[in-house]
Amino acid sequence: MAKKNLFQKAESALREFAIRFPETIEDHPWGHSAFKVKKKVFMIVGGTTDFLTISVKLPSSGRMALLQPYASPTGYGLGKSGWVTAKFEPGEDIPIERMCEWTEESYRAIAPKKLVAELDNPVEKPKPNKRKG
Repeated sequence: MAKKNLFQKAESALREFAIRFPETIEDHPWGHSAFKVKKKVFMIVGGTTDFLTISVKLPSSGRMALLQPYASPTGYGLGKSGWVTAKFEPGEDIPIERMCEWTEESYRAIAPKKLVAELDNPVEKPKPNKRKG
């Protein structure tokens, strides 16, 4: 039961991180959580009680990412396009901060430039004027 809780905690942290990106939605097309922007997947999180996988597109850091013992090219030919899958088993530390960095890189690689610009230059919403009365 403890391993399931660790995986759930990691999944929850990644979900909270990913969903904050502009126009991100969570979908479940293959029984796993797929995070999409403009109908394009930028992160897939899933697994079983025996392992957790995180798949992202890493055009900049992919080669370095693949040096990690838990990382491998994503299957189904996606690895050829820069996708990397991190797989964690019970007892292994899940580097959430690194997974968040990878998630952001993947979002930036997949999202339209306009949405990436929103990340870099958030627009402050004007505050309503207070009426004196």
